[in-house]
Amino acid sequence: MWSKSHCHFCTQARALLRENGIEFEERKIGEGWTKHQLLEAVPNAKTVPQIFLNGKLVGGYTELKLKLGKTHEH
Repeated sequence: MWSKSHCHFCTQARALLRENGIEFEERKIGEGWTKHQLLEAVPNAKTVPQIFLNGKLVGGYTELKLKLGKTHEH
């Protein structure tokens, strides 16, 4: 998950991942990671968080919520 400090949606995404027992690596821009690196991983990224599950880009917090919601229906 790509994130940055003081990001409300990043905080919500972290909580959602933890609630669902999903282990994740957080790459915080400005804390060892750069915006350039984010854009290498997600060329069209305009916002954070940018979340990957199993190596595939899910998107932001809203997309994560939808994806996890669908996962629980099966």
